[in-house]
Amino acid sequence: MADSAEKLRRLQAVTDAALSQLGLEDLLRELLERTLDILQVDSAAVLLLDQDGTDLVATATAGLGLEPQHVVRTPVGAGFAGQVAVRGAPVAVERVGQSGDFDATLLPAGTTSVLAVPMLSSGRVIGVLHVSTAQRRSFAADDIELLQLVADRASLATQARRSHLDRAAAVALQRSLLPARPPAIPGLDVAVRYVPGAQVGVGGDWYDVFDLPSGHVGIVIGDVAGSGLHAAVVMGRIRSALRAYAMETDDPADVLTRLDRKVQRFEPDAMATAIYAVLDPTLSTVTLSNAGHLPPVLTAPDTPGTLLKLTPDLPLGAYRGAARRDTRFPLEPGQGLFLYTDGLVERRGRGILTGLQRMVDALPPGSADATCNAAMTLLDNTGPTDDVAVLAVRRDLPALNRPACGSAGA
Repeated sequence: MADSAEKLRRLQAVTDAALSQLGLEDLLRELLERTLDILQVDSAAVLLLDQDGTDLVATATAGLGLEPQHVVRTPVGAGFAGQVAVRGAPVAVERVGQSGDFDATLLPAGTTSVLAVPMLSSGRVIGVLHVSTAQRRSFAADDIELLQLVADRASLATQARRSHLDRAAAVALQRSLLPARPPAIPGLDVAVRYVPGAQVGVGGDWYDVFDLPSGHVGIVIGDVAGSGLHAAVVMGRIRSALRAYAMETDDPADVLTRLDRKVQRFEPDAMATAIYAVLDPTLSTVTLSNAGHLPPVLTAPDTPGTLLKLTPDLPLGAYRGAARRDTRFPLEPGQGLFLYTDGLVERRGRGILTGLQRMVDALPPGSADATCNAAMTLLDNTGPTDDVAVLAVRRDLPALNRPACGSAGA
């Protein structure tokens, strides 16, 4: 009976709901302090995997008597904690040898016994939690089970905090890369919209419009696979590289070929779809190249829009040396392009063709801003599950053909 009561006390100490009210640093520190008490150990430490997944970084300690004066890093696979991270399973050492395989900075002098467990999130190791004692000790199965419970609680808090920080950083990054107001380009009516996904948060969707020294105008829509901060960072690098290549050539296929080589070399795990279109200086001809993206809509001043029949090339990062082609067609006054990312048209339980047709039917003739406003009506009331970026570009009508303004708008 006493053993059952003690076990219940231990579990309550770790699962106390009051811990949820603490910030990550305070929660980790409190968990470690409680661990010292309930396991009767002399020290405890949490080491978290860094962003690159190569090192464990000391993040919280208790009972050591002296906090580390510098950042302590342990390579994954090296030392005691590094081996635990590789194995992804608890390790207990009853008698520490003199081999130097332990993280001396995080083990007090005179340490004899050590127990460590992995911190897991969705089956993936994100850190290591270890405790130590000066007296020789054989850790029991109940000790290992309890320390794993502490590690699981710490993992949940860590991932929640990281997700919050990643989202905040991704939002800030994406806002810096997606200007709210597109540039004013004579002869063009331009409008954009961006809505972050309700479930996955912001990610790798982007749009861009820019004029070039040659007098041409570049128009881009793209989508980096994935979501969150990593996708947003990759998107930023791809966007900047595309702009740089666009300064060197007015050929969209050439630009995307160079961009694909860059992705293959420096972003080996990334994949992105994109359309890059170039308007000639007279705005009467548009040339575009499609890297695996959904087809744009050709809009008109007084008739419904139509999907352009383009055979897409492979996405960026999909296959080395992928061939890319240009498609050129005239753009009459009042005509334009509507480009979008898949979050606008893809829905669970509905075919993509149905989504595309629904989008085309919803886009009215008129200004670029009216086109974007109409596109936003396609989103569910609860918000999109994926990012949505849309970009409408329309060639201005001659002054004589523009609709007259009514008195209400004067």
